[in-house]
Amino acid sequence: MTDTKIIVGAIAGAFGVFGEVRIKSFCADPEAIGDYSPLTSEDGKTTYNLTLTRAIKNGFAAELEGVSTKEEADALKGVVLYAERSVLPSLPDDEYYHADLIGLTVLDTGGAVLGTVTNVLNHGAGDLLEVSGPALKASVLMPFTMAVVPTVDLASGRIIADPPEGLFE
Repeated sequence: MTDTKIIVGAIAGAFGVFGEVRIKSFCADPEAIGDYSPLTSEDGKTTYNLTLTRAIKNGFAAELEGVSTKEEADALKGVVLYAERSVLPSLPDDEYYHADLIGLTVLDTGGAVLGTVTNVLNHGAGDLLEVSGPALKASVLMPFTMAVVPTVDLASGRIIADPPEGLFE
């Protein structure tokens, strides 16, 4: 939880010819990305003052301060946008920012180390924790459900898991 920045979206390229950009929002409330401006690059060196102009298919059209041409907007395609954690809403007890889960040690219910969370994925059927470790030949995708992951202890940096039989073999 030392990261002060959370990924909130990405620039998907230009929208129109007057410098507007397409924004993909990764926020639970997609329109909220506009409330978190100014957004930054991962290293924090570039700041993006963003104003949503309208909803479009698969995202939003937005104006970025200092971007006035299609070419300038196209050059930003693929830029990942970050917001300061302090401007984001606090979450209920059973919800977590992905950034908080990555790096946590995964233990089984007997206390044996299974690995470390390296990514959080969602392919439409719920969140999956990607777990990697020296004892694993390949990373393992573990469902992030209350049944499989009954305990997330951010303060201790660990997750207690009860994975389905055979998942970590």
